[in-house]
Amino acid sequence: MFKKILIANRGEIAVRVIKTCRRMGVQTVVVYSDADANSMAVEMADEAVHIGPSPAAESYLVADKIIEAVKATGAEAIHPGFGFLSENPGFAKRLEEEGIGWIGPNAFAIDAMGDKISSKKLAAEAGVSTVPGHMGLIEDTKEAVKISKDIGYPVMIKASAGGGGKGIRVAYNDKDVEEGFPAVKAEAKSSFGDDRVFIEKFILEPRHIEIQVLGDKHGNCIYLNERECSIQRRNQKVIEEAPSPLLDPETRKKMGEQAVALAKAVNYDSAGTVEFVVSGKDKGFYFLEMNTRLQVEHPVTELITGVDLVEQMLRVASGEKLAIKQSDIGINGWAVESRVYAEDPYRNFLPSIGRLKRFHPPGEGKLGEGEVRMDSGVREGDEISMFYDPMIAKLITWGKDRDTALDAHGEALDRFHIEGIQDNIPFIAAVMDEKRFRSGNITTAYIKDEFPEGFDGVPPTETQETQLICAAAYVHGFLSRRAALTSGRMAPVPEARREWVVILGDKQYPVTLDLGGDGDAEITIDGGKTHTLVTDWVPGQHLVEGTLDGKTFAVKFADRTEGYVFRHRGVALRALVCTPQIAELHARLPEKPKPDTSKLIISPMPGLVVSIDVELDQEVQEGEAVCVVEAMKMQNIIRAEATGTVKAINVSAGDSVAADEIMVEFA
Repeated sequence: MFKKILIANRGEIAVRVIKTCRRMGVQTVVVYSDADANSMAVEMADEAVHIGPSPAAESYLVADKIIEAVKATGAEAIHPGFGFLSENPGFAKRLEEEGIGWIGPNAFAIDAMGDKISSKKLAAEAGVSTVPGHMGLIEDTKEAVKISKDIGYPVMIKASAGGGGKGIRVAYNDKDVEEGFPAVKAEAKSSFGDDRVFIEKFILEPRHIEIQVLGDKHGNCIYLNERECSIQRRNQKVIEEAPSPLLDPETRKKMGEQAVALAKAVNYDSAGTVEFVVSGKDKGFYFLEMNTRLQVEHPVTELITGVDLVEQMLRVASGEKLAIKQSDIGINGWAVESRVYAEDPYRNFLPSIGRLKRFHPPGEGKLGEGEVRMDSGVREGDEISMFYDPMIAKLITWGKDRDTALDAHGEALDRFHIEGIQDNIPFIAAVMDEKRFRSGNITTAYIKDEFPEGFDGVPPTETQETQLICAAAYVHGFLSRRAALTSGRMAPVPEARREWVVILGDKQYPVTLDLGGDGDAEITIDGGKTHTLVTDWVPGQHLVEGTLDGKTFAVKFADRTEGYVFRHRGVALRALVCTPQIAELHARLPEKPKPDTSKLIISPMPGLVVSIDVELDQEVQEGEAVCVVEAMKMQNIIRAEATGTVKAINVSAGDSVAADEIMVEFA
């Protein structure tokens, strides 16, 4: 076993690898850019080496700097994590030439599986089911239309070297191909430096299911069952689970055996993933691609099999034979993972950048009938940078069955509190409770189908509304009594029983609050049922947690100048608690007019201006692209809200912009 390894990555995956290395007694070195100088990974590693400026192209993607760090620290091998250089066959080959260990598959396997066209040919030769399509070179749009007709619509046009959801279009007719083929070629050229494109059949009711494989350097290879990754947005995975709600033992075995056959065809000798598209109609499955690295979603496999995949990667890379046989791999319970992104679900998931003023994840371990695992690389006070992927944490829960795992996930999300940036937790929480998702009848189009207009929160159920009203009344009553007792004035002791009105949006709820002395209260809403609330909440805490009528609940809470903000699952409500007299006056207040920003193009986030696509005095139509701003590896097209003439352009391509900065003005 290695004595010291270098981790050529950052964030949560670097922390994840460090944890396993600590348990195994392996020392760790991390490399870091300017943006990550004070990161958790740097703090946790035994050694850290600075490798350059914040942009990945000047640090994490520079092979020379990584190799220099290995030699300077005496590390014996490199674990690449995922992304960056993890699937770069040239880098793996160079390490082999330099005599540096590579905690990943051999360079031949990476190269063979890295090209979508050649990998499909290899898969077909290995007896793996492949999607009907054309894998050869396609010269022009006319040929693309002919091939698409021969395959039969709908078809998918994909960049051969693509990844991360880029370079993909679905075409349902000739016109779609005529528009989509040149667009995919252009995207492929700019994103990957390779404009080769292939066309394949688009599977109806498609589900994204992948098989985890593990091979060693002695010809042994096994599969560790499947993961379902169908909940995707813009072809990026959001929620994953293991096992899949769709598969039966027979289909699972067939998929696993085909994945192993493909792995053996390239002498695969590490952890890897064979991805399939599976028809929800007939469970027919077809090879998509092979990821020759550790996957983001690997924890769900670890929780249902009990196998530490990072440990196995280290053991295999150091030359050990697999100590696990296929017969050792079972399925214990169910696991669900959600990716917590720094993005605003209420603004079409725009990236959100800034400092984590609060970062309070749920505690690991037992929660209800399930268990919680947190994989994160950030702490309270850390800066979320514009230079890297927006994923800041992964929440994973386990249960004896799917419902238990999902229930635990919802409860854990209730207790996950972030301030300072926007996050997608409300959206994930809404999905966890959504009827179709709970049924397991999902496809890769689930988010588009269920949230066609984007996400704007979900209305509270009657139970949630009661929880929010009771929490608001309790918090306000507690703070009011405390303020009176500590004011220093000769004031009488406030009465424990008070009449309030809780205003939620445009609704008013008269409440009677009987405040006890030990974190308990009796709350009557609108003269109806009296509810018993018990909590240990005190000012300064972000979570009102306890029991309401004997049932556990947790509501996220923030004190604001215009009332209290409460969040629960996908519900976010501002509660104003006041006397009946003030509530009557509040109902008469006119609505505050919204500012007119239709003549301004404002940056929705901090980022880098990629292009300005208009000129002074140009007439721009509503919906027309004005500029492109890049943040967190995503390019965001900013469009005109109304027709107008460009009066001023305040930024240029290459400029950095702040959130809400005015970039273009119209007359």
